[in-house]
Amino acid sequence: MSDAAVQAVPAPKKRGRPQKGEGGGLRAELIEKSAELFRTKGYDNTTVRDIAAATGIQAGSWFYHFKTKQDILAAIMEQGLLRALEEIEAVAAQPLSPSALLHRLVEVHLHALLAPDHHFIAVLLYEWRSLDQASRARLVALKDRYEAIWDEAIAALHQSGAWVTPSQFDRLLIFGALNWTVQWYKPGYGADVQQLAQQAMRFILRTPAPVEAQ
Repeated sequence: MSDAAVQAVPAPKKRGRPQKGEGGGLRAELIEKSAELFRTKGYDNTTVRDIAAATGIQAGSWFYHFKTKQDILAAIMEQGLLRALEEIEAVAAQPLSPSALLHRLVEVHLHALLAPDHHFIAVLLYEWRSLDQASRARLVALKDRYEAIWDEAIAALHQSGAWVTPSQFDRLLIFGALNWTVQWYKPGYGADVQQLAQQAMRFILRTPAPVEAQ
């Protein structure tokens, strides 16, 4: 057989690890589809077969990427936190006034919660109880970093005097109000995310709506 013929022979396909798309994109798709299922059906009500069907693979194939369904849940929450943290760290690095900074943080947080196909943070909020203690301990550091940026922004706004009646519970109250929007907000009904962020700021700062020009 000539050298040219040898070079023309295709390499044998590797066996074992399933692939979907270039670069091993199956793991990312498993996380994305599982996040959507956990949000819509709930973690406990989502089966391994549900995940496999959503990604178009055999039921056992995803074990090459995750050992248990619990591992997928932890990966969803970790990825959601990392994405959200990256976004608000970029906001915090901008030269914004204290009120403008808080407004942008509110907007980014609402976008992470409510934008189409954004399921990661919602899963974090409502399936945290389903996460095992070892995974929680690993994710707490990311949560602490996320909350620290808010604490610094709120403290700066308190010091600026722009917040008329601040309290020691402001971050907890803000998160409570913003996170609950997952339960009632519907896209295209009444306000988009930017408009909702404006309304949220008026509520948070206890300020009246601006008077419209006649």
